[in-house]
Amino acid sequence: MEIGRRDLTLGAISVGFFGDLFAGVQVGKPAPPFTITTFDKRRFTKQDLAGKVVVLNFWATWCAPCRVELPMIDRYLREHPTDDLALFAVATEGSVPNAELRPLAKVLSFPLALRISSAAYGPIGGEVPTNFVIDRAGIVRWARAGAFTEVSFGALVQPLLAQPAPAGAGSSSRGTSKT
Repeated sequence: MEIGRRDLTLGAISVGFFGDLFAGVQVGKPAPPFTITTFDKRRFTKQDLAGKVVVLNFWATWCAPCRVELPMIDRYLREHPTDDLALFAVATEGSVPNAELRPLAKVLSFPLALRISSAAYGPIGGEVPTNFVIDRAGIVRWARAGAFTEVSFGALVQPLLAQPAPAGAGSSSRGTSKT
């Protein structure tokens, strides 16, 4: 099959017009919209979380680094409580059924997500854990596969939490703290 000059030109024009639509998550750029539904049926959108530092953690039950990272993040959040950090753990396909995750969802200090409705987010390169960190202004500051350590997690989120929320970033009444 030959690709002609016309095909290349049309392809280049399409990328120019639609490239950002399919670009996905890019560090330094505004975070694509998303809606997360948690185990307790709460829904959060990117807009609901405006002014917060948001961490989207993609993990799997069969992933050894994930089994170290999730308890570490839970411990970190318990030792550094703040309403300005919203963390959601999204179990990937291939994990155990949701019914088997309910006991874990009840003990973690952050919500487990049933689903995220956005094709832009997910395991990078199919690897878990994958983490996305979005700052208070809605800009992606981290998008990588690989587990955090307590030191690397703190080194990333603490400076973002120290930044003031942008003007107009209202505090939602739908916080992520568990009751």
